[in-house]
Amino acid sequence: MMKALADPARLRIVEFLRRPDAGCCVLPDRVCACDVETLLGLSQPAISHHMKILTQAGLVSGEKHGRWMYYRLEPAAFARLVAALTPFSTSPAPAPRAGAA
Repeated sequence: MMKALADPARLRIVEFLRRPDAGCCVLPDRVCACDVETLLGLSQPAISHHMKILTQAGLVSGEKHGRWMYYRLEPAAFARLVAALTPFSTSPAPAPRAGAA
């Protein structure tokens, strides 16, 4: 998941999916690939590549409607990522010294 989010273009895609601006094809809970293309100014093949990586990581799901592909975030995947990273947000307790009673 972290590798998928390491790319700046994919981070922008995730942010857009979280709060999409009005686009030509935005639905209440999903965004058309054409709106992602417009946002990033990348070609359709480049968008497909990025979306494939995000989908394989489980962060995004895609659904085809006619000729168009719609994507949405998978909040449970982000919750799992946050849970996995939370232990690293605090300093670990110091290890007991040898011979300390």
